[in-house]
Amino acid sequence: MEDPSKFRIIIHDINDNAPVFVQKVFNGSVVEMSPLGTSVTKVTAVDADDPTLHGHADVFYEVTDGKNYFRIDNSGTIYTAVPDLDREQNASYTIRVKARDGKGLHTEELGTATVIIKLIDINDNFPAFKQKNFTFEVLENVSLTGEVGRLKVEDIDEPQNRDTKYSFRQGNYQDTFKIVPNRYTNEGVIQPTKLLDFEKIPEYRFVVEATDANINYAYSTRKGLENLARVIIKVIDVDEPPVFTQSSYTFTVQEEGATKISIGCVSASDPDKAKRKISYHILRSTSFEISTSGCIFPTKRLDREENTWHNITVAANELDQNKKIIPRLETHVPVYIKLTDINDNAPEFAFPYDPHVCENAAAGQVITRVSAVDKDETLPDVKFKFSLTSEDSNFTLIDNRDNTANVTVKFGPFNRELLKTHLLPIIISDNGAPPQTSTNTLTIQICQCDKEGAMHCEGQEKLMGVGIQVLVTIFVCIFTILALTMLLIVWRRRHKKDLSVLKKNVEEIHEQLVAYDEEGGGEMDTTSYDVSVLNSARQRGILCPRMTLEDSPCKYSREQKIPENGLSGIGEMGIMIEMKKDEADNDGDILPYDTLHIFGYEGAESIAESLSSLGSGSSDLDIDYDFLNDWGPRFKMLAELYGLEPNGDLVY
Repeated sequence: MEDPSKFRIIIHDINDNAPVFVQKVFNGSVVEMSPLGTSVTKVTAVDADDPTLHGHADVFYEVTDGKNYFRIDNSGTIYTAVPDLDREQNASYTIRVKARDGKGLHTEELGTATVIIKLIDINDNFPAFKQKNFTFEVLENVSLTGEVGRLKVEDIDEPQNRDTKYSFRQGNYQDTFKIVPNRYTNEGVIQPTKLLDFEKIPEYRFVVEATDANINYAYSTRKGLENLARVIIKVIDVDEPPVFTQSSYTFTVQEEGATKISIGCVSASDPDKAKRKISYHILRSTSFEISTSGCIFPTKRLDREENTWHNITVAANELDQNKKIIPRLETHVPVYIKLTDINDNAPEFAFPYDPHVCENAAAGQVITRVSAVDKDETLPDVKFKFSLTSEDSNFTLIDNRDNTANVTVKFGPFNRELLKTHLLPIIISDNGAPPQTSTNTLTIQICQCDKEGAMHCEGQEKLMGVGIQVLVTIFVCIFTILALTMLLIVWRRRHKKDLSVLKKNVEEIHEQLVAYDEEGGGEMDTTSYDVSVLNSARQRGILCPRMTLEDSPCKYSREQKIPENGLSGIGEMGIMIEMKKDEADNDGDILPYDTLHIFGYEGAESIAESLSSLGSGSSDLDIDYDFLNDWGPRFKMLAELYGLEPNGDLVY
């Protein structure tokens, strides 16, 4: 056998594969109006043949559909073939590209691809009005944020590339209107910049131009479109309220003036063509009144010391043909009234002085310094003058010429045993026109002083004056006491009236209350009890609470009933009376009534009538209790209590 041999077989390629695109659809984009030869996108096709063999794997591209607008090189890059691709004419292009190898081999299915090319918009078109004339109507009371109308323009660029500006070419109304562009609706919104007035200008006419400052003039063509428009705005009359001649009024008047003298006048008029008459009135003020002509008068004398300024509001209304006020046509205006001062107040002490002086004070010693104030307007040139009513006292008053004065000792020591308190009248006057004068009394206490000059006045009598505040406090206390007294009287009367409704006294209520909790015989009064009394007794715990299955019986229910055979234990009545006595002793809410009161009222239909000794008009000796033996076994215990021998014939 021969040794194995190795062979190397080389397969020579033949051009049996056509180029194939890596994808069937390619996308690209380019800015409109781009220069000739601008790169758009790149496509790729591959050939499976041997690339080392010339022409087998070389790929060549060709534009089959759209070659008038685009071209492609052998690298697969697509370029623009024209310089004026306009997005507004054609927003996108769809072209077909064919790939073949160097030998011309091509398959239609795999060697053809589709390329979609979109044009990117630029601002290359001017805005143009859709019509040459616009006419709008607007109410004269339109707000400053309101809308008068919309100017419709046409700009075929995309919204992000629109930048329309509006300007007035004829008719200078920039101070009256503004035009706000809306790039998404391609409209210019007209808005007022000030209030319109039909009576002044009923119609506006002007010419508006639409421009775009950011347009690319290198690629723009006007194409004969007009960018001017004529605008007519007609103002519609609205029935407006009156208009005052001023936005506010300020008047000055002297205080304490006469009530029939005019302070000042306001004026309002109807701005409409109707020119209706005007009626005036003052809102929320009782100090002033206004005439039909708008003049303001005070209704009382005005005091500057109470209010320096008075702020009022005057309302003006239009009147209809019947001279009736039209409420909806009302206008308000503030009126400020300043009161000027006159010298109508006398000066007085600035403080409630309480001076003291030693009994052994020397002549010329200053006791205190007093000053004065005036409720009138205090100007820099106001001067107060101080003087004494008499000069025969042991005091001297020295005017310091600065609206103060010193009170000094005139002769020397005082005699405290003769007079402990001195009243010094001081006259204070001002320099006003006319001058005002008042007398103010200074109370000076004479005190004992030691060697160091310390005063000891604690044992002295002191004159006291009762002020207004003290009097007011006293009257308030008295009024409060009287009011509380009246309320107490009314409450007591009402309480008595409520008790009288029951038509029974307290004893009767108590007796009924106890009687209807007792289950013994002989109780036939079923029409004269009071449910409210029973309920109140139950709430206070007098009656037995409602018993559940687990509860034990209360005192009343624990009372042993008489056996059906008629036999009962001895002392049963005593046990019952003892229980009721314990209940009365332990109940702190009611008076300690005798338990025998339960028999004081038996009702009209009881055959036993009343057994109560308290309700009887005669003594016990006058009453024959033998009839108790005839009532049966249940009254045996009662018969024994009254000393009667029981009837042996009774069956127990």
